[in-house]
Amino acid sequence: MAAKRRAEMVEETRSKLIQAARQAFSDKGYAAASMDELTAAAGLTRGALYHNFGDKKGLLQAVIDQMDAEILRQMREASAREATKWDGFIAEAITYIEMSLEPEVQRIMLLDGPAVLGDPSQWPNQTACLRTTTEAIEALIAEGTVRQVDAEAAARLVNGAALNAALWIAAADDPHAVLPRAIEAFRVLVSGLLAEKA
Repeated sequence: MAAKRRAEMVEETRSKLIQAARQAFSDKGYAAASMDELTAAAGLTRGALYHNFGDKKGLLQAVIDQMDAEILRQMREASAREATKWDGFIAEAITYIEMSLEPEVQRIMLLDGPAVLGDPSQWPNQTACLRTTTEAIEALIAEGTVRQVDAEAAARLVNGAALNAALWIAAADDPHAVLPRAIEAFRVLVSGLLAEKA
């Protein structure tokens, strides 16, 4: 019983730190967010931060992982509303691109994240994303919707296009003006995967 309670306390501590960091990174940006203020806002010590995340960078990764899980849920919901696998596949990608309009996502995931953690295509969560996209393309090939193509190569290019669209939108002076341009070009690009109808 004590082990279960200890695990709950660790999870509660991690959750408090992630929420405080998410707020601070969103409001002030990663560089300006003070670890002392952040831990005080969570009602915890710097020691708790170091123990759970190693450092501020580790905490940023945890915040991004949480946000990524939320975005993935939105993508799956968008896909589930569509009538065909292809339309669901496109809806997932468009949902990902559209999330780049959210100020919190822009600042933490698309601006500060790459600056601190490096190339987003190399982040741990991208491996799972790539596998999911590859499996979706394999299913679309199997049903005859997508032409015969190397599914992993296509998945890497589709994910790269969506990621770069999101990064472009986040960094743009007028993200709302860039979004429809990015989505239109993305749709044209991925339509090249479709099998030619006889």
